[in-house]
Amino acid sequence: MTTHHRDAAAWLVLGGLHLLNGTAPLADTDPLVLVSLTAPVEEPFPANTVIVTWADLGTVTLHARTPAGPAGPAVEARGGDLFPRMLPGAPLTDAVAALGAGEHTGGPLVPLFYVTARDGRAHVHSQVRFLAEDACFIRLTEEPLAADVPDLGWLPAAVARHAEQFLFLNNHQRYYRKCFSGQELEYKYTLQPPVDTWTLTVELHHRVLDGALPGYVMEYRDEFQAWDYLNHLFEVTGPGEAERGYASFIPTTDGKHLMKRKWYAEDAFQRRESHTYGLDLTDDGGFERHVTEELRVDAVRLPSFRRVRYDINFESVRSGHVYGIFFDHCSLVDARDVTLNQCELEYLRSRTAVEPDEALVKEEMAQLADWLESFLREHGLCDERGVYSKRTFLKDAVAARPELARPVVR
Repeated sequence: MTTHHRDAAAWLVLGGLHLLNGTAPLADTDPLVLVSLTAPVEEPFPANTVIVTWADLGTVTLHARTPAGPAGPAVEARGGDLFPRMLPGAPLTDAVAALGAGEHTGGPLVPLFYVTARDGRAHVHSQVRFLAEDACFIRLTEEPLAADVPDLGWLPAAVARHAEQFLFLNNHQRYYRKCFSGQELEYKYTLQPPVDTWTLTVELHHRVLDGALPGYVMEYRDEFQAWDYLNHLFEVTGPGEAERGYASFIPTTDGKHLMKRKWYAEDAFQRRESHTYGLDLTDDGGFERHVTEELRVDAVRLPSFRRVRYDINFESVRSGHVYGIFFDHCSLVDARDVTLNQCELEYLRSRTAVEPDEALVKEEMAQLADWLESFLREHGLCDERGVYSKRTFLKDAVAARPELARPVVR
């Protein structure tokens, strides 16, 4: 159950789209609407990520004003009436018209900021996604402001701060950063078949949606994914310990290949990785030539496999870190009875406009692993936190059945 500090307050600030996209500067005559909420929608304070669902707001209070003028009379409206079909609804247009501020040419009213305050200290969150049902905001302020929110004295600085990061904030799904750059952080759980990966993923999805994982929300508009692809994997054995790991080639829908490279001597929670897209290769010796001539490493080809994977992605509202839980089923192309079933918990990315808290990633992953393991135990599945890799699975398969070894084509 969410509880709020008795002095907590929150507002939506609605205004012309030009204040986000920079097509015109903030002017003293710009109409703005402050929407006073009955309580903050986020917990904890300060949160990084805030998702406002219009229909869930209930009855809200609107105050229309301009930056240089006084607030208009208070008007009550239903949250669901604010932005029908993503355009200003009657409560907003009527409130602005009552200002008598003259013709406004700055663009239609949109959600600009979500501002939340406790004990006179406020944080500003800027809008990064806006749809008919809801909007997503991420925090702009590193430190809280000492501000009287309704007087809008903080607004010019917030508009300027958004403008400084327009490339990051105004482009679709480009509001991500990556902690541990060039590294993968992942726990793996190896499951004994048969495993109904679809039903398990759907159930986990609904549990997060229903609030069973406090402090986390589904990643905004990218919460459930399905994948199905081949993987041609080479174990990299040298030269030298630093090159060990693997290089794998994954066909993409444009007829080319993604090369995934990972560096590690032994299976581990944290591994160096890179992705190279758009490789124009064919499986007639092309992979081998790329490994030897372009990568200049020593490698052994392992059996190719098909990977069917279902993912849920969710986000910490406190930190903005995004994590994934994946259930997958891998089967060898030349021996479909040789399979690997796993559940993986992985750090993916961070949706933050401020410097991400890297230390929180491992802390949150440990908490998430505890929660996931209780789910696995509940379903009679292995809850042993591990790091068993696909490379090791393929090597084990060849050791058990040497006829599965792939000949190297030159």
